[in-house]
Amino acid sequence: MSESQTITSDLISGYFRQFPDEGAQLLETFEAGEILDYLKKQSISSAVRLYAHLNPESATEVLELMDDEYFIELYSKLDPYLAARLLSRLEAKEVQVKLSKLSSGSAKDIGDLMKYPPNSAGFMMDSRVVTFHGTHTVKEVLKKLRAIKDRRIVNIYVVDNQGRLEGIVPLQVVAISSPGELLKNILQTPPATIHAMADREEIVELLEEKKLLGLPVVDFDNILLGVIRNEELLNASVQDATEDLQAMFGAGREERALSKVSFAVKKRLPWLHINLATAFLASFVVGAFEDTIAKITILAVFLPVVAGQSGNTGSQALAVIMRGLALREIRTTQWFRVARKELMVGFLNGIAVAITTSLIVYFWASSFGLSIVIAISMIISMAIAGFSGAVIPIILKSFGQDPAQSSSIVLTTVTDIVGFLSFLGLATALASVLGIS
Repeated sequence: MSESQTITSDLISGYFRQFPDEGAQLLETFEAGEILDYLKKQSISSAVRLYAHLNPESATEVLELMDDEYFIELYSKLDPYLAARLLSRLEAKEVQVKLSKLSSGSAKDIGDLMKYPPNSAGFMMDSRVVTFHGTHTVKEVLKKLRAIKDRRIVNIYVVDNQGRLEGIVPLQVVAISSPGELLKNILQTPPATIHAMADREEIVELLEEKKLLGLPVVDFDNILLGVIRNEELLNASVQDATEDLQAMFGAGREERALSKVSFAVKKRLPWLHINLATAFLASFVVGAFEDTIAKITILAVFLPVVAGQSGNTGSQALAVIMRGLALREIRTTQWFRVARKELMVGFLNGIAVAITTSLIVYFWASSFGLSIVIAISMIISMAIAGFSGAVIPIILKSFGQDPAQSSSIVLTTVTDIVGFLSFLGLATALASVLGIS
């Protein structure tokens, strides 16, 4: 190497040491193999600084070309958080191979940072998101996208030199912009971002509220970690709804159609015992009117009618309210408005059903008094059932409980007790007046 080439090389290296972010942007214009060759010629401290400022896509391409010796040398010095972000872009098997090369301490630190709780945004995200800087031109973006050939890309994510999300540029905006236009000039604020530790319910809320095609996932420093793509957002919404449905009937959220028998029993049996206890509670109410039933045996025939109608009314209200809570259409502070609406719906439906029921009972039992009792009971029980179906999940949620997990069992208890109590209580109180026999 001539003296002038040596001086030029030293100047470039010195510049890169002073301005690693600008140096990294320059290196990104070269092939991954050339970048790796250049890094190997630098001191390990300079190489780490340059590598840390590379675009994640370029850094990952370089990572895939590293031999084990250089990988260990570089990643042992790299910030564990950054190392975790870059390694997470690899296939799971490859990640384990790479971590096994590092010391146990480094591997554990990096591995722990790569783990996210199930159902969290970090667990659901795709970390292989394509990012650009604001100084990139539309021409450079299109060239990169053509090389990647990823049809799932709908937004261009723009980050600063530290990887912090600055904004997005929709792909259609890129397509109609002039080739020399800088991304920073057509940058838009993302409709929403979500923290990596946020749970699925928050993701579903944003999906419903913002109508998103993709959701950027960031950390507390607003560093872009990945993106939850549209198909994952839809899957999250469906899974959240179906798990709520299972929980409403006492099955575990984690249970699947092909789960082990022992697992299914473990999840369901406690709720079956709770349901059994509430059933005995309802039976106690019936037992309290044993004398009345003994005298007017036909009452036992119509007990399931009253209980069934009130139960269905409550279930209808519960389903609507559960959906409203799941999709954030309502808040717990709106309980009175919601309860009043369901009370009125239950009352009006009760009147309509009571008329039909009383006519059937009159011709069945030839008892005008019994038809009046069951009509009044039907109106009372259905109105209270509608009210209960609305307030029970809201009360549970306000106390920090999962409304889907126990609402159905509590509601069944309330509707059975109210139905039996109103029907048998009215029959007992009005038997002599209405001539029920």
